[in-house]
Amino acid sequence: MIVNREIKDELIALMDEYPVVTLTGPRQSGKTTLAKTTFPSYNYCNLENPEIRNLAEIDANAFFQSYSTPLIIDEIQRVPQLLSYIQTIVDGENENGMFLLTGSHQLLLSEAVSQSLAGRTALLRLLPFSVDEIKQYDLKYNRDKQICTGFLPRIYDKKQNPFKANRNYFQTYIERDLRQMIHVKDLGVFEDFIRLLAGRVGQLLNIHSLSNDLGISSPTITQWLSILEASFIIFKLRPYFENFGKRIIKSSKIYFTDVGLASYLLGIENPEQVSRDPLLGGLFENMVVMEAVKVRLNMGLEPNLYFFRDNNGNEVDLIYKKHNSLVPVEIKAAMTFNEKLTKGIGYFHKISKKAEGGYLIYSGELNVTSNSYKALHFTKVNQVFL
Repeated sequence: MIVNREIKDELIALMDEYPVVTLTGPRQSGKTTLAKTTFPSYNYCNLENPEIRNLAEIDANAFFQSYSTPLIIDEIQRVPQLLSYIQTIVDGENENGMFLLTGSHQLLLSEAVSQSLAGRTALLRLLPFSVDEIKQYDLKYNRDKQICTGFLPRIYDKKQNPFKANRNYFQTYIERDLRQMIHVKDLGVFEDFIRLLAGRVGQLLNIHSLSNDLGISSPTITQWLSILEASFIIFKLRPYFENFGKRIIKSSKIYFTDVGLASYLLGIENPEQVSRDPLLGGLFENMVVMEAVKVRLNMGLEPNLYFFRDNNGNEVDLIYKKHNSLVPVEIKAAMTFNEKLTKGIGYFHKISKKAEGGYLIYSGELNVTSNSYKALHFTKVNQVFL
């Protein structure tokens, strides 16, 4: 089954406007499938193929003679020197929609793209399935099953066992991608590091604490975090602290791009374990935050998402910067509505002149509307961030 990806219309529009579109995102998020099904007449090559990569590295001119435009090039970060050749080609032809490039590592791509293709390429990020995309499979939707399973397309396409699929995904990342990016004497220590992060989803990032727990220097922890973020394994949510003074927490919060991977790293093998896990609240928050990110990215927009917390413990799980307004969003795993769940929304309205409305995203089926907020089931997140 080919799922109609929500980002597809934006991709088509940008290919009509730019000579190059660069589509980034984590491995197995569906970039290749999206590219090939959206533009079936385009030539295609994958730089993960050793023979193709060798040709591209040794003789770029011969490579482009073998693969003419319009062309999809998968995993362009493997041979970044091709970008300067692409620049020459698009400048000479002056046509739109010539190249669709995909990549699974932001750090390796961003600098090369900014140097070679500035003004010539549009950038899109494709994350794993959204809630609405999964609904196309006509599956019975369940919170705990979704947290345990995650959103990787392959799990749904191939009807894979989620725990085993996420284990294989993690092992492939460690063995294939990590070795290209970092020299780690003991990969086991790095695995311990990632598992520690999974235990802290939805929490403030404390590099000093991680350093002490692992016996590794803070600069190394910072470097590893950058690598995980650049390869779309984790997502850091920045705090919103404009004009609130020194009392505001300025550390980021940590989430996994796919909640299924976080669940695997915590040893969660089935949905029954999710409801009993002490980290249910953090995992649910992880899922909802990333759903909000997907809604924005699938429209070709920056997330514009933050959180708020001060030194007195007042907090709002998510702040959506909507034009000149700030929309506070509380995220709670509870299945029963309670006015106390919206406490952060009321507080944020008191301290911010830019506050507008508010939402409670929770597990309950009851939709509640008041003068200052709306309470919605978590499958309706897209209504908030459109």
